[in-house]
Order: sequence, then C-alpha cells, then structure tokens
Amino acid sequence: MMKYVVAGVLAAWLLGSNLAAAEVNVYSYRQPFLINPLFDAFTKETGIQVNTVYAQQGLVERLKSEGANSPADLIFTVDIGRLTDAVKAEVTQAVNNATLNANIPSPYRAANGHWYGLTTRARIIVASKERVQPGEISTYEELADPKWKGRICTRSGKHPYMVALTASMIAHHGEAKAKEWLSGLKANLARKPQGNDRAQAKAIKEGQCDIALMNHYYMAQMMRDQEQSAWAEAIYLIFPNQNGRGTHLNVSGMALTKGAPNKADAIKLMEFLSGDLAQRMYAEDNTEYPVKTGVPWPDLLASWGRFKADTLALDQVAQYRAEAVKLTDEVGYDAP
Repeated sequence: MMKYVVAGVLAAWLLGSNLAAAEVNVYSYRQPFLINPLFDAFTKETGIQVNTVYAQQGLVERLKSEGANSPADLIFTVDIGRLTDAVKAEVTQAVNNATLNANIPSPYRAANGHWYGLTTRARIIVASKERVQPGEISTYEELADPKWKGRICTRSGKHPYMVALTASMIAHHGEAKAKEWLSGLKANLARKPQGNDRAQAKAIKEGQCDIALMNHYYMAQMMRDQEQSAWAEAIYLIFPNQNGRGTHLNVSGMALTKGAPNKADAIKLMEFLSGDLAQRMYAEDNTEYPVKTGVPWPDLLASWGRFKADTLALDQVAQYRAEAVKLTDEVGYDAP
C-alpha cells in the first residue's frame, strides 16, 4: 500500500474540511524540505494557501483513479521521463502563459505547454583525483574508449537519469551509434551497475573504479555530509562536451493537472516558481541550477564555473526513451 506524508492543513483537506477559498493543492514527488519554503514564500506574498501531498511513487496512478474528482491542481516531479509519463497518462493540461514562456527557456518546457521545468541538473562525469589526469576525458562519447576498460562505475542503465542520457545520445547520433556507445560503456564497467549516484563516488574513493556518471548536485550533498565528504574530496567534476554540443541537462518540473479545481491560483503559483525569488531559493536549497536565465547561482555552483549546456529540447530527448531502454536490454547493460 502506498504511504503518503501529509503536510500541514492538508490533513483537514483530505478529511473534507472546509478550507479557505484561496488555495492550491499539490501532489509532489519532491521532498517537503525542498519545496515547502517556496510555498511558504508564495503564501506570504499572495495569501494563497498551498496544500501538499508527498509520495515516493503512485501519484500519477492516483490522479488517474481520482479522475475529475481529484483535488490536485499541480503535480511536481523530477526527470523528463517522469514529466512526459504524466502527460502520456492524460492527467495534465496545457498552459499557454506569457510569464512562464518568458521565464523558462524553450528547451526546458513542453512545446505543447503540458509541463514546465523549474531547475536543471547537469549529468556530469566525475573522476579520481589520484588516477585520472585533467583532460584525459572530456566527452560522454569517450566513456566508450577501450582505454577505460574496467575503470568506470554507473548506476543501473534503466534508471531514469541513465535512460535520459542514452536517449540524448540517440537524439544526437542515431540509434546505431548510440548502441555502439552503450555497448562500449558496458565493456568498460568495473562492476555490475548498482547503487545511486553517490555510491559511484564511494566506489572511486575505495579504488573500485576511476570514473563515474553523476548528477552535479550529489557532489554538493556529499560535501555537506560528514561521512560522505571524503568521497567528494576524492573526485573532481568534468562538464562534458564543452567543445561540442554541451553538457546534458535534465529538469525538475511541474504540470497543471487535467481537472485542476483551482486553476487560476495554480497558474499564479507556477508563475511565482518561475520568478527570480523562487528560482534563487530553489537553487540555494538544493544546489540545482535555476532554469531562468540571469538568476544568480549559489556560491558553490559559481565556484565550479560556467559551462556550455546542451540546448536540445528535452521534449525531443524524451521521444527516444523507449529506444534507450531497448538498447539497454540489447547490450545487456545491467547484466553481471
């Protein structure tokens, strides 16, 4: 049975109590500590209450089950795959809004208005400070070079972050070349794909491998953790493909639900979250990059330097997710 964490006044909402008319109801896969400060700031500015249900899984299914009777106005999640899955499930509706379109660059929002990105996360390469010299690797394509045989660690090839990267390789190079790349990466693995992104840094620290793939913000999280800080100290960051298409980015994002009962106020919240204040807060709290151009980066991100990002629309990347999963199976990526 799916377990939910119910925040604040939402307990009363779910029991059918009468709440203030000015409210927005959110279903969120993002953890409370990440987004509650943003909602509090929105309420302070507008007087509109935000009620939130948090869950690790099952929210799209819940929206489908509730249908037209769903109290939810917005759904929050991470990864282009999860956003497009919600759209495919027909639980979202389009928003054509001038403020959102101005604040959120086109690669990081759906062309049809069914989802909007809030932050971006870079899929970077991390390398051992002791065993990999700066400049030895600079592109995703080089991960398939036989020189790295037995030296690379990754998480499962079917994890959404890996699927998105493989899908971007298909989008840029075609399916045949992407399969060749994925097969080469598989041949270079030091161990069976396993663990989360931070587990790959731990493996580098322990000498199991020399190179790994990671979302950038995990580096920041490890640096703040007493136990994991040693893992972070053992590696350095590489933003791939700076002389070519740029580093692959993914997003956290939001979508307006199909039957949003508080549509107007929900769109106000969407606009607020795309604005300077919320974008800065989001970036500082989770060390993700603000999606809005011109918003200052947190000091740590700024210290890593500016980088060229892949501007291929994530809508286009998402089109190749099924093919990416198929290639993962065909090359036996997750096999021992």
